[in-house]
Amino acid sequence: MIISFIGKCIINLFNVIKSLLKGELNLRHAIEQAAVIGYDSLPISLIITFIAGSVLSLQIAKYFVMSGAEAYVGGLVSVALVREMAPIFASLAIGARAGTAIAAEIGNMKVTEQIDAMKTLRVDPMSYILLPRILAGIVMVPLVTILSELIGILGGMFISHLTIALHFKRYLNSVWLYLSIHDIQVSLIKAVVFGLIITLICSTQGYETEGGAKEVGISTTKAAIYTTFTILLFDYFLTWIFFS
Repeated sequence: MIISFIGKCIINLFNVIKSLLKGELNLRHAIEQAAVIGYDSLPISLIITFIAGSVLSLQIAKYFVMSGAEAYVGGLVSVALVREMAPIFASLAIGARAGTAIAAEIGNMKVTEQIDAMKTLRVDPMSYILLPRILAGIVMVPLVTILSELIGILGGMFISHLTIALHFKRYLNSVWLYLSIHDIQVSLIKAVVFGLIITLICSTQGYETEGGAKEVGISTTKAAIYTTFTILLFDYFLTWIFFS
């Protein structure tokens, strides 16, 4: 069953690419989906990464002071956030917020035969439903990730100032010293991959829904589970490729 679903995801991806190359993208629809995926998921993503940066700083600050290494707090927080925490947390938040909504919406369209009506009217569901969502995910997840990284680093800065009275300038100097362009580039690559994963899996799961309202709920749950597992799996391989 899992192998079959992976195959359907790959087929849908090829169909979406084919629709894009034919110029069948509905730009207005894509912008609407970008607002749903990015703007609507932004608050929860920023809150999660702000808390993550704050907690990380809170955990390490006092131990760094004890060893005389308080000047390295900013570097550790920024590297941990940019390399791993922010891309994962932001993507999981978007998957939970927007991904499940995509699966439920498309699943409801499928069980109410709206997709069959599209086919009757000679409207390609791939170009009308999947393509705008996948492109929106690829574009918006990296943007949300960048903002999440910034907010997480600032959260660590304020907490380190409150707990160990670390000056903002020393914290930021440590960030500039240890955070590299390569780290930011890898985080953006991860975010692009995660955006594709979220929208492709959730759209495919919704598209394959059969039955009624109960099956829509089941498909939404499966979409959340598959998305979370796949994001973590791909994060491991991408980290291994770029940082091994």
